[in-house]
Amino acid sequence: MKLTLIGGGGFRVPLVYKALLADTSVGRVTELRLFDTDATRLHAISEVLEDLSRDEVDAPMLVVTQDIAEALTGTDFIFSAIRVGGTAGRALDEQLSLRHGVIGQETVGAGGISYALRGIPVALDLVEKIQEHAPDAWVINFTNPAGVITEVMQRHLGDRVIGICDSPVGLARRIMDVLKGAGLVENDLPAPGSGTDRVHLEYAGLNHLGWLTGLRVDGHDVLPLLMERPDLIESFEEGRLFGAPLIQALGAVPNEYLHYYYYAREDLEIDQAAAQTRGVFLQAQQKGFYDGAGLTSTGAFERWERTRMEREETYMATNREAAGNFDRDAADLETGGYDKVALAIMHAIANDVPAELILNVANRGLLPDLDDAAVVEVPCRVDGRGVVPIRGTALPDHGRGMVVNAKYVERRTMDAAINKSREDALLALTHHPLVDSWTVAEALLDDLVGAFDELSYLKEPLNA
Repeated sequence: MKLTLIGGGGFRVPLVYKALLADTSVGRVTELRLFDTDATRLHAISEVLEDLSRDEVDAPMLVVTQDIAEALTGTDFIFSAIRVGGTAGRALDEQLSLRHGVIGQETVGAGGISYALRGIPVALDLVEKIQEHAPDAWVINFTNPAGVITEVMQRHLGDRVIGICDSPVGLARRIMDVLKGAGLVENDLPAPGSGTDRVHLEYAGLNHLGWLTGLRVDGHDVLPLLMERPDLIESFEEGRLFGAPLIQALGAVPNEYLHYYYYAREDLEIDQAAAQTRGVFLQAQQKGFYDGAGLTSTGAFERWERTRMEREETYMATNREAAGNFDRDAADLETGGYDKVALAIMHAIANDVPAELILNVANRGLLPDLDDAAVVEVPCRVDGRGVVPIRGTALPDHGRGMVVNAKYVERRTMDAAINKSREDALLALTHHPLVDSWTVAEALLDDLVGAFDELSYLKEPLNA
């Protein structure tokens, strides 16, 4: 099986490769193709992968290329992990947003809108290349904002495009571990997402805007067992972030990114007072990693792993400060594993190894507040027939308005990028609850357009 990774110089690529090396099953990936427009990043990551596979007898063949036709032709699966503007772009989004008094996180609010406005044209160009060179390949989209980019690509490539995020399944696994540790469920239960008939997740929303509303074990919802115990709620990361009182009031556990909505004022104050934004930190950290490739005696993988752990330990640091300044523990550092999610999708489809995963797929009547084409984040059954969303999961009442509004913002963002419409970009910014002002939207959009060449299509007309 052949796998192509678009954005092959991305920092998290070695996670995918480690998962591939650990896979000894029949039908595993035998060839990995890395494509990136940045030769320096591509070289640095390929060094890490070579270091990882040095003592492996049967490692997938590695093809490193900047020729998109070579990367795509004959491939079976495509992972799309593009960051238009790089970490420098993320840092600019954050800084410009904060300058106007709004949160600028990379997928939430003004930063997410700016990121999408830069990424959609590139995603559409990739769609054309896939239609030309790999029309039968499955596309697994990691590119953020995942829901927006997946929906744009689905308009042209259909249901063979699947969006993934590791936050929801990571949340479910942490809750399951807490319940096991408290003796409230059996210790030998399979992990959520493994495809077992014993464990089913009830989760609904959009990417980075969803809630776990149920966790069924052998047909019985065990989430109420968590809700009865404030001590257990505040023993895992999301519980500490939101606090037991809010989670108990909601009757559901929010995705970690909803912290920007439920604690918007606190997060903004912390961000404004911080010495540097998350993007600025990552920009400096990754520059050090990529610029140092091949220049030290330290092994490439060792350098990468040290950088990765620092990245994970500081993840959502300002949110944790707003919630009481707690450190991440070992369980928090274990995400849902977007690399493992992607591998499970490939095996399920190519080798008919069933999996139950939370994915970004077309709504098709699942959530009645949204139209059929709207990409939503819900539990799905994946096997040799493809991806089938699981019926029955519903949005909690308190989340319905938030989701409908967020989808409106996503749609205006898509229209702005596709139709080069400044008006739609302003509507997207103005209607986002973390911006909430037309005046601020106008000034912020002008600054974003001035900072990014990729957004020049949204300049004020000369005769305006």
